[in-house]
Amino acid sequence: MPGMEKRTQEASRKLTRQEISAAISGLGWRFVLGVARTCVRVESLAQAAAVAERVISAAGPDAGERLWADVRADRLVLTLQSLSAGWVTGRELELAHQISAIVTGLGLTTEADVGGGAPRSVQVLEIAIDALDIAAIRPFWKAVMGYADEHGHSGPEDAVADPIGQCPTIWFQQMDEPRPQRNRIHFDVSVPHDEAQRRIGAALAAGGTLVSDAEAPAFWVLADAEGNEACVTTWQGRDS
Repeated sequence: MPGMEKRTQEASRKLTRQEISAAISGLGWRFVLGVARTCVRVESLAQAAAVAERVISAAGPDAGERLWADVRADRLVLTLQSLSAGWVTGRELELAHQISAIVTGLGLTTEADVGGGAPRSVQVLEIAIDALDIAAIRPFWKAVMGYADEHGHSGPEDAVADPIGQCPTIWFQQMDEPRPQRNRIHFDVSVPHDEAQRRIGAALAAGGTLVSDAEAPAFWVLADAEGNEACVTTWQGRDS
């Protein structure tokens, strides 16, 4: 059956970041650090739970393989990623369209703004640790944080992750020599591609400085008034 074979081949093809972003941005979803994420604003915890139930039902029996939900009294944050692939596949893109249609039918919207007081976009936070010998320090951080290997990544220099997905992933930045005048732990704040300039502008207005934009739009290095660094990162500039 040529049609079915073509769909199977397309589903197994690794999508580029540009393809993923283009497929979902118009729906109010954003592609951030390997996941598709959106927010649904609600009026109560019960409403958030009811919407989550509808969405989980639409995801089918393998919902746990590709969908997770953060249920709050004022919002429902939904995330899509194939755990087996460690990436957003065609199945997750289809599901994003299904979910947005369900949410719209309930009189709600899927959007990239998580709302609540001072609004911010959906985002993903990582902690980066400089290391001369990643394999030597990785077990410590895995143990002290109660972390585990990321799905599909268990090498001696791979990142470690919270097994229940509540806390930031920790990854290790290979150093060739110590840099004692620079903080050795920094935050990577991964934001939607259309949020980066606003976030950078706000950080600079709050007393920060731009350390480097040499790798932009993949990431910008910023620092506070005492030189402590953080990176604002996007998916752009990363596809080969």
